[in-house]
Amino acid sequence: MNAKTADPTAPDQGRIVLLTTSHRVAPGLLSWPAWQALRTADRVLCADGTHPQLPYLREAGIRVDEAAPTAEELVAACAGGRTAVVVATGEGDPALTDGLARLAGSGRVRMPELELLPASYDLPGARLLDLVQVMDRIRLECPWSSQRTHKGLAKYAIEEAYELVEAIEDGDRDELREELGDVLLQVVFHARIAEEDPDAPFSVDDVAGTIVDKLVHRHPHVFGDERADTPEEVRAHWLRTKAAEKQRTSVTEGVPLGQPGLALAAKLHSRVRTAHLDVPLPSGEGIGYELLALAARAETEGTDPEAALRAAARTYRDAIRAVEG
Repeated sequence: MNAKTADPTAPDQGRIVLLTTSHRVAPGLLSWPAWQALRTADRVLCADGTHPQLPYLREAGIRVDEAAPTAEELVAACAGGRTAVVVATGEGDPALTDGLARLAGSGRVRMPELELLPASYDLPGARLLDLVQVMDRIRLECPWSSQRTHKGLAKYAIEEAYELVEAIEDGDRDELREELGDVLLQVVFHARIAEEDPDAPFSVDDVAGTIVDKLVHRHPHVFGDERADTPEEVRAHWLRTKAAEKQRTSVTEGVPLGQPGLALAAKLHSRVRTAHLDVPLPSGEGIGYELLALAARAETEGTDPEAALRAAARTYRDAIRAVEG
């Protein structure tokens, strides 16, 4: 923003550069325009003496004054064509920026050129670092969170997963975003607890590294030389690499028995069908065997029996409410 008048005979009022940085980027990793502004400035100021950038700026030979000038003082320091760079604090120095805005709006003061210069930018996923830091503090300082265990939290992971599915089926975008965050919290919370294990600790970085390695390995058509042009070929790649990794002796291995019954039945039938095994459905009396047959039929037809039953149940719920209302 340039607030100087258009009078070519007026003295140069200088330049104020407000330098902003992201705490999610390692200190010292600044953009080239930022380094140019810092090296050519007549004065560099920072109100926070503990700002993480200061040691790196000083190591690079930049003199930084620990000062918090008022808007009037900063404007006066730029008189005669001088340049002042303000390394913004985490709060963004609102008192200074508000003061500069008031001066510029008053029309009584000839303002220097004002520039907002981002010195570092957040990369995609940078807010995940905030989540890790917040979770670490909660684990240390919250009386409830500090006592949680993997077993104690297990039920919440199930609840949050169901709430996520409900948000997806409802088509509520705001609810979907919130529920995804709740599921993500479970991952970060468990990873934070795992760091404290005395025998086999691991961190959220280990969790992320493991899934990254798995995804790369199971997508040779993306990260390697293999080719897959259809979803069916992708699935074949996935199953082949997974089988090599797990070296399982039965197609039933890895199928969690604690999942809902219809999903369990459909998963077992899917494993049998994919492996081209000839395993007839067991015959027996009772609703359980009837549901097993229905789940197998749904899986064969490409239908998720759990989702289908939930959809029918929601219709039933709406009918109940209609009668009640």
